[in-house]
Amino acid sequence: MLRKERAIRILVGKVGLDGHDRGVKIISRALRDAGYEVIYTGLHNTPQVVVEMAVQEDVDAIGISILSGAHNYIFPEIMKLLKEKGIDDVAVFGGGIVPKNDIECLKQKGVKAIFEPGVSMDEIVRWIGENVTVRDF
Repeated sequence: MLRKERAIRILVGKVGLDGHDRGVKIISRALRDAGYEVIYTGLHNTPQVVVEMAVQEDVDAIGISILSGAHNYIFPEIMKLLKEKGIDDVAVFGGGIVPKNDIECLKQKGVKAIFEPGVSMDEIVRWIGENVTVRDF
């Protein structure tokens, strides 16, 4: 029996108290339109909830929208929890308001990409296509 290749599965969400979700919803739609399977977590999640959802949904990537300034806590905490769960091969990326000086630090901690304001949907979709693969289970 031939095994059908599934679409890349991406968990997209908001962590913390940030309630601005218009951008993350637009990105979720663009990713769906590009053929990716998108699971949207909704607002006000903790890193623990995001990682637990990632485990339950067998995702290939996690995309976090962040405007709150808590990126230096949220992203490293997600990376730590993924490692503890044994799924540190999940690609983590984000977008929003992150100072340039912090982006390199986050990448050193395992975050694959941070998309700054003004980046096109096409660029994000292209990056995912080039950098995220379907995980083996």
